Amino acid sequence: MANLINDKKIGIIGLGNVGASIAFCLATSSLFNEIVLVDLNKEKAQGEALDISHGLPFIRPVKIYAGNYDDLIDAKIIIITAGAAQKEGETRLDLVNKNVAIFKKIIPEISLRKYQGILLIVSNPVDILTYVTLKLGNFNKNKVIGSGTVLDTARLKYKLGEHLNVDSRSIHAFIVGEHGDSEIVLWSNANVSGIPLHKFCELRGYFDHDYETSKIASDVKNSAYEIINKKQATYYGIALSTKRIVEAIIYDEKSILPISSLIEDEYDMNDVSLSLPSLIGKDGLIQHIPLLINKEEKEKLYHSYLKLKKVINKLEL
Repeated sequence: MANLINDKKIGIIGLGNVGASIAFCLATSSLFNEIVLVDLNKEKAQGEALDISHGLPFIRPVKIYAGNYDDLIDAKIIIITAGAAQKEGETRLDLVNKNVAIFKKIIPEISLRKYQGILLIVSNPVDILTYVTLKLGNFNKNKVIGSGTVLDTARLKYKLGEHLNVDSRSIHAFIVGEHGDSEIVLWSNANVSGIPLHKFCELRGYFDHDYETSKIASDVKNSAYEIINKKQATYYGIALSTKRIVEAIIYDEKSILPISSLIEDEYDMNDVSLSLPSLIGKDGLIQHIPLLINKEEKEKLYHSYLKLKKVINKLEL
């Protein structure tokens, strides 16, 4: 008999800076009435739950508490942020071995309990760990998704909005591939409220498209390194990105977001997790949205795939 799922309950595994920031975002979101915090250091989870709970008189009622794996089984979504944090000078892929070892302890615990909800992976390297989660547990592939390039895409929109002095919410553009150094900006699809990006740039007085797009893409790719250099960690941006994915699921929005998920026989890629624009609803991934991309973008996407595939092939799963 399948476990009954409570659509108003969510769990978070890992209460470092990212997990705690996500917990705070979700507690103030009115999306849930129950939030379970699970951490190897239970006192840390208890402290985060208590700290947020002291603000309950100012928000809608929500029960937030430290729990264990058994407490997660009926949650609509389990968010996993557990793992070693990226340090100054490290790439996300540098974290592979440390965090795969951690997932080898976490995922079997969830699988053992025949969890039927959605697993949202946020730990880095997110594409590798999304793939690892699928391979280590007996889960529906559409219900295992990663935060992918949702944050990268938000950073891109922010940078473009700042550059063009226009509301970033009016900018439509995607970053796809690895959440990392081989990510690809789909400039060929980018637009501002339907106006092709290059044309809109010219309306705003910018004509050196190659220089500007290259600089913005580089700034976006290096954003995490810049923040880590300045404050040792990134967590607010990813917390808000995670909240956005969760909203799309809870409200069954059918939103299109560049989440990381299993890719099978698409764009000459197979058996890897990376980010593509994806339709998201109450049961997780509905389908990938076909991309109209140019030859150069397709080649870069394939390069990103090969980079991730090389890492996957070295894993002992």
